[in-house]
Amino acid sequence: MKPTHYISTQTLTLSDLDHILHGHSKIALSEEATQKITRCREYLDQKLTSSAAPIYGINTGFGSLYNKNIPTDQLEQLQENLVMSHACGTGPEVPREIVLLMLFLKVQSLSYGNSGVQLSTTQRLVDMFNQRVLPKIFEMGSLGASGDLAPLAHLSLPLIGRGEVHYLGKIYQSDEVLKLLGWESLHFKAKEGLALLNGTQFMSAYGTWCLLHAHRILKLTNLISALSIDAFDGRMEPFDSLVHDIRPQKGQVRVAQEIKKLLEGSQIISQPKKHVQDPYSFRCIPQVHGASWDAIQYVTDVFLTEINSVSDNPNIFPEEDRIISAGNFHGQPLALSLDFLAIALAELGSISERRTFQLISGSRDLPHYLVANPGINSGLMIPQYTAASLVSQNKQLCTPASIDSIVSSNGQEDHVSMGANAATKAYRIVNNLYSILAVELITATQALQFRRPLQTSSTLEQFVNTFRQAVPFIERDRVLHDDMVRAEKFLKEVKLSN
Repeated sequence: MKPTHYISTQTLTLSDLDHILHGHSKIALSEEATQKITRCREYLDQKLTSSAAPIYGINTGFGSLYNKNIPTDQLEQLQENLVMSHACGTGPEVPREIVLLMLFLKVQSLSYGNSGVQLSTTQRLVDMFNQRVLPKIFEMGSLGASGDLAPLAHLSLPLIGRGEVHYLGKIYQSDEVLKLLGWESLHFKAKEGLALLNGTQFMSAYGTWCLLHAHRILKLTNLISALSIDAFDGRMEPFDSLVHDIRPQKGQVRVAQEIKKLLEGSQIISQPKKHVQDPYSFRCIPQVHGASWDAIQYVTDVFLTEINSVSDNPNIFPEEDRIISAGNFHGQPLALSLDFLAIALAELGSISERRTFQLISGSRDLPHYLVANPGINSGLMIPQYTAASLVSQNKQLCTPASIDSIVSSNGQEDHVSMGANAATKAYRIVNNLYSILAVELITATQALQFRRPLQTSSTLEQFVNTFRQAVPFIERDRVLHDDMVRAEKFLKEVKLSN
């Protein structure tokens, strides 16, 4: 039986989200969440019955049409029209694991009881998550303010039997899957369409995925760089605690300690050195990796706040008898953080490629391109080109999205975050970074062989031996694309210690 995660107001952690995404768990609404959702909906229904006063998005039009009052008998049609008209996504399809996160995060946001949705609507989203009925959503269309309108409209279409979904490995029309599962199409009540479409779940899902991988990449980049240090016959002094105690940046101190631990017991690191200093890409690993570590911790805090929050509009406060139209859907906190995350990750790739370049350059008694018979064999010449290409693309992707804004909704929505574009750019950088690190790992393990019979540390030797089961030593030229694919797969799947 699959484990169950109960949706409640308890604070979610990245570990919780990792388990929800990869642990094949099911979710369920807690009694607390059920009560909050029900209480809020009852309050809203009572408010609409007792008062004809205009309430934005509930009995009025949307955006610049806020001054158009909607008759009571058209309120349900208003919400359905909203979802259909806003499903304007285009571009590549959103990866299914991101869609799964979007479903979960939307349920989490609705569960706080400030959105006014029906319990049946929230429960259907829960059922879609548990049955892995994943709506077909597209990358482009969100401005990252007013919420992620277009992507969340596509997420919501199956609730009313519209759009397409992935189910059991196939693509179906939503109404076909509803019939297969014995589900009825929902009928939205006032406010529901707006509650579903307003929100930051597209940005949040991408950001959560990127952060889960960013924390893994931090471990991998330290591990691989330690291996590169020994392969390059580098020096240990730059990791001495005396250096970092007088500049105690948290990430810098942490990385220096980790590199020292990884190289503990290495025969190569302890042998006498011919050179008095290493290039920056080795000597400044604590400062560069550490700065990225600090940035990733900051972005993590921002996203953990977001995923434990309510981000739709208007917000309903039954106990205070208030309905407030405000701007919690605005993605500026996420847009800025995603741009910061992109830069932090891109720099890990930039310094990695420089270590790869140094290792193949013929320095420190290593053969050019790390082949025993250069000329007839090109060795690892071109993988460095590939890494350089990816590093350059990452630099281009780091152009900030959050500084951009285009007026929409006839001037009513006159400042937007462009956080959705920041999110998809960060996603591409993460995937590029795995490829860059795969090249460094292939290069470092190849170079290490030329240091034999000396050994690196037992931790790193074990890591190399495990890697060699996926990618063997390169005796002569072969199709290196295949090695890079296997190396990248290895980095995504290898078990790492905490």
